[in-house]
Amino acid sequence: MNIYEKNSREYYSLIKRAAGVSILTNICLAAVKFTLGFVGRSQAVIADAVHSLSDLGTDFAVLFGVDQWAKPPDEEHPYGHGRIETIVTLIITLILILIALGIGYNALASIGQKDLQQPEKIALVAALISIVAKEILYRYTIKIGKKTKSSALIANAWHQRSDVLSSVPVAIVVGIAAVNPRWAYLDNVGAVIVSLLIIYIAVNMMKQALTEIVDTGASKNHVESINKIVLATEGVKETHALRSRRIGGEWYLDLHIHVEPRLSVLEGHNISENVKRNLIENGPDVVDVVIHLEPYGDAGV
Repeated sequence: MNIYEKNSREYYSLIKRAAGVSILTNICLAAVKFTLGFVGRSQAVIADAVHSLSDLGTDFAVLFGVDQWAKPPDEEHPYGHGRIETIVTLIITLILILIALGIGYNALASIGQKDLQQPEKIALVAALISIVAKEILYRYTIKIGKKTKSSALIANAWHQRSDVLSSVPVAIVVGIAAVNPRWAYLDNVGAVIVSLLIIYIAVNMMKQALTEIVDTGASKNHVESINKIVLATEGVKETHALRSRRIGGEWYLDLHIHVEPRLSVLEGHNISENVKRNLIENGPDVVDVVIHLEPYGDAGV
């Protein structure tokens, strides 16, 4: 993806279509889980329905946020607006954590009550429907997220996958509790498990977003890959002083290369342009490169 593709009509269309499909799916799932959870007297299924509603908030964040982060660079934002996508990602993770804490607190507060209601078997149907529907939605969203290299959409896909992860223990504990009334407390245990899974996923996504906010450079393996591409370019003798920053899932680089000292300005410029082109075409998500030319050998001292 080059630096301007985020402003393409196809990019907008893919992101908004994925968000729209997710919104429709989550509305339907939340309605089904609330209804069956209430009828089936399952706190874990109702908690899972709240989780589906929280997905709507992140879906809308992606739907409206893409209009901002996909804007091309301007005078005030020479690196583009990709950090808005990172902020949207952080908002999604914060919503996930808050929802999870609420679910966990409510479940723990009532887990010791003597009058716990035994969930009905119909509540199990809601969990099974959620597992199938959200796994399909996750695969659809993650595919588009990787295609567009959108960190916010990928984060939202994992938000959807968290519904799958949460619905599995819900299905297990609701099924057990529905069979034996002595195990009715397992419904609350399932709600706690849901909250812990959501928090775990959200914290990992938050870490990734924060590393981008504080301009953490590329990993050692990433740097080695970049250096190999640079040194494989004809005319480059050495390279050093590589600096990198990640914005909206894309890498911006600046580096120094050493070339023969007696080359003309035009020849040196052509080598640097070849390096830039090779990095953008072959580097991992590289969209722009600033190169400083230096003479090779003693002439560079």
